[in-house]
Amino acid sequence: MSVTGERAAEPRVPLREQVRQELQARIASGRLLPGDRIFEQDLAVELGISRVPVREAIRMLQSEGFVDVPPGRRGVFVRGLDRQQAKELFEVREALEVYAARLAAERAEPGDVEVMAELAQRSRAALESGDIDQMSNANEAFHEKLVDLSGNDLLASMLEPLHGRLAWLFRMNLEPERVCREHEAIQAAISAGDADRAAEVAKQHVLSSQRMVLERML
Repeated sequence: MSVTGERAAEPRVPLREQVRQELQARIASGRLLPGDRIFEQDLAVELGISRVPVREAIRMLQSEGFVDVPPGRRGVFVRGLDRQQAKELFEVREALEVYAARLAAERAEPGDVEVMAELAQRSRAALESGDIDQMSNANEAFHEKLVDLSGNDLLASMLEPLHGRLAWLFRMNLEPERVCREHEAIQAAISAGDADRAAEVAKQHVLSSQRMVLERML
């Protein structure tokens, strides 16, 4: 994918940020795996840009915990999450997403709820067709919409730096049927305006996903 092509329609977004988003997406999707090396020159050639924005993007990703530049080793390497880091990420997710679900049930407009229902349906359809990548994309969009429906910009800004790592967790999905079922339950509670139910289902969803991921990381 060329940064100077498809994303050229976003002139206000600095090149370094476009490169950061592209690399973050590759890490989240599994195209770049923990331990993989990122070659600045090769990436610059692929994207049709100079090495400067690539280097700046890598520095940003390093500060965010997505890549490592180990001392004594030449190169940049994709960083994985260990169990403790994953546990901490789930703790933050529980605190923020459960609150987001409660606020969404209290504040969401009918049209917004319809969008959430469509995302849940898209995830279900992808599951039934065996398209796990499309299901993962729909699940990520579902969680983003959940936060959006909270109507709390500060809450959304607190989750934004975690987006890439959360997307990585969403793709560690060994229980797609459960995830679909729980998303549908969250959407139903929000549609009904039942804030207590929405918060409870969202909490159980996060805890179930935490169990699944941590068991996989043993």
